[in-house]
This record gives sequence, C-alpha cells and structure tokens, in this order.
Amino acid sequence: MGAVSSKSIDHRPPVQRALVVHPAGRSASSRLPEERLEEAVGLAAALDLDIRGAEVARLRSVTPATLFGRGKVDELAALVRAAEADVVIVDDDITPIQQRNLEKAWETKVIDRSGLILEIFGRRARTREGRLQVELARLEYERSRLVRTWTHLERQRGGTGSTGGPGETQIELDRRQIANRIDTLKAELEEVRRTRALHRKARKRAPYPAVALVGYTNAGKSTLFNRLTGSEVLAKDLLFATLDTTQRTIRLPQGRPAIVADTVGFISDLPHQLVAAFRATLEEVGEADLILHVRDIASSDSAAQAADVEAVLDRIETPEGKVRRVLEVWNKIDLMSGEDREMLDEAAARAERLGQAVAVSAWTGEGIERLREMIAAQIDDEPESRLTLAPDQGEALAWLYQHGRVTFRDTDAEGRTHLEVRLAPAQLGRFERQWPGVELR
Repeated sequence: MGAVSSKSIDHRPPVQRALVVHPAGRSASSRLPEERLEEAVGLAAALDLDIRGAEVARLRSVTPATLFGRGKVDELAALVRAAEADVVIVDDDITPIQQRNLEKAWETKVIDRSGLILEIFGRRARTREGRLQVELARLEYERSRLVRTWTHLERQRGGTGSTGGPGETQIELDRRQIANRIDTLKAELEEVRRTRALHRKARKRAPYPAVALVGYTNAGKSTLFNRLTGSEVLAKDLLFATLDTTQRTIRLPQGRPAIVADTVGFISDLPHQLVAAFRATLEEVGEADLILHVRDIASSDSAAQAADVEAVLDRIETPEGKVRRVLEVWNKIDLMSGEDREMLDEAAARAERLGQAVAVSAWTGEGIERLREMIAAQIDDEPESRLTLAPDQGEALAWLYQHGRVTFRDTDAEGRTHLEVRLAPAQLGRFERQWPGVELR
C-alpha cells in the first residue's frame, strides 16, 4: 500500500452540527420570536457551525430544572436526534443546572446565548487587550458553571455517561485556578485603563475632539469608519466583525481634525460579563465628545436594535460634568427604494433640521459629506477669533489649519490674510505664545 500524501490529510477540526432553539416568551423585547431566532442563527453561523435546524420553542411557564416543560424537552430531543446535532444553542441565558439537565436529556452539548457570544468574541479578538477582555469575560462566565465552553467542545460531550464528573477536589482546584487567573487579568486590564487614560490626556492637550462609532452589530460601523477615514478596517456582512477599537484622525470641513474610534458592536442581551470586561474599551465611548449611533435603517428590526444600543449606552459612565451628545447615522439607505425611501427621506430631512440624525450610505458614499458637516457642527463649541496675518506668516496660517477650524478666509490687495478661526482655549494660548505679535479679536 502506498504512502498517503500529507496534502490529502485535512487537519481542520470537524464542522460541528448545530440545532438552534429560541425560547419565546421570556424576553421583554418588542422583537418577534422569528426575528430573534434568525439573529441567533446568524450568531451560530458566525462560528462556522453547520446549522441543521432552527426552532422557536414557546414557553407558557419556566421549568426551573430544564427551562422547558417535559413535553417540549422530549420534542426537542427528537429534533436533536434527527439533526444528529453535536450541540444545541439555546438563545437565552440558562442556569448551570438547566444546562446540565438539558445535556443529559438531549445527550449532546448545550450552550446558551451568553456562551455563544463569548465564543464569537474569543475568535474575533486580535489585539492583546481584546484577548485579555474576552478571557476575563469567559472566566467570569465559567466560574459559576465550572464547565468548559467551546474551546473544549471536541473533547467533551454532555450527558453521554462516558466520562465521570470531576471530584470535589478537582472542582475546588478549578475554582481556585479561575479565581487566580481572574485577579491577574483584572490587574493587567487596569494597566490598560491607565494607559488609555494617559492617551486621552495627551489627546486633550492636542486637543482633537473625539468621535466614537457605536451601533448594533452588523449595522455598518466599520464600513462607515473606512469611508470617513480612508482606512481598510475589516468590514464584512458578519456579526461582530469588529472587536478591537481602531482610531484614526479625520479632517472635517474647514480643515478641523478629529479622532474617530470604531468600537465593538452591541447586541440585545449582551452578557454583563462582556460589558464589565470591555470597560476599558467602552470608556472611549463615555469620554467621546460626540457619539455616532450607526443604525441599519433598512432593517425591519432597526427600532428594536436602536433600543438595545441605547440600553447598553445607559450602562456606560460619562465623566462628571460632561454632556453626552449623540447623532444618529441612518445607514444603508442604498438598500431602500420606492415608497419606503420617500418616507425615509422625509423623516431624515426633519431629523437633520433638528440636528438629531443624518441619512447615509457608507457603501456608496451618499450623504457622507453632509455627515461630516453635521459632525463639525455638533462638536463646534470653541470660541471664534478674528485675526490678520502678514504675507510672510504662512507658517502661522498652516498652524491654524492644523490645530483649529478656519471658518472664514479672505486675502486683501496687500496680500494680508483675514481669518475667522475657532480654537480650543489650550490651542489659543499656544498660538499667542508662538506669534505674540498677532492680535486676536
């Protein structure tokens, strides 16, 4: 028998077959159960799972031991066997006891919504900070369960009886190891927070206003970020494509610079462990001079998604004395047409007049220049100064364009440049020290 070519061997782990179940009736969300199920299927697909089935399971009441009643547990067990599922995704938070009992009843691995989102975050994180935050959230989640999540899926199946549970000594050892690792991660992330705080202080000395992009996952934040900044941040039709905050400097109308940050997407019922673990990252949102709430306005779920984002924003602290300013960006207008587009344009015109929202397509670029103008107007709170520069003061003119916002410029017959410019107080002081002969009015 000839040798087997190494090229014919596939070393990738086998694709896991999944059944997705959404328990209807537990959530206070206005979203339809079918829409929640579709989102859960999208989350599972983000892990490259082979979705063998998806089911809305309506609950009349909650059974403490198994969440579902006995009849529904048996019904779902038949679906699990028919789908030959390696794992069942329950699109809700379930207790450790419910998880273990369902694994026993269905003879397969069971993961709840929080566990699923944590695994997606674990796969998406690229920077050291992102990985630290995700690991902390995962350990906080596991500490209450003392079961491994997806990382160990290939080596563990629940409920088959093929392996015994850990002894009491092993459980205590696991608890101690997890607690020690959590303490270490919290210390490392505290250092990340201090570093971020130093960076923010440095930016304030610059000082460039900070703009943070937030929105429901897959609303188009990264595509908008790329459109505004000319960057090439990963932008895919994929849930949680962005986890690690990326920052770039952009130029607004009249040349004023601003720092734009693309942040992690939000989602309904975001695990509280993730909100806590991503505190260092989300502080960028709390500290921002302007928050751009990016909405997928073409989605039938847009209003419910916006409510979920606002709920997460409410959990993010704003520094004392700072007023939170939010501008909604109604994205994906290129996907709308006919009467729907006409109604949207009318609503957008009203919202724009009030400074509340602007309609754009990050994909085609429609509305982007108007968005830049509205960003500038929202963060334009510096006092305006008038001054005149001599023909040989080109360096001062360039400095003003780099560090301020020139709102008016005119050159007279003698070559003198008359300007109206907005400068932050710190920058105004710097200008006066560098060019003491220039009078500002």
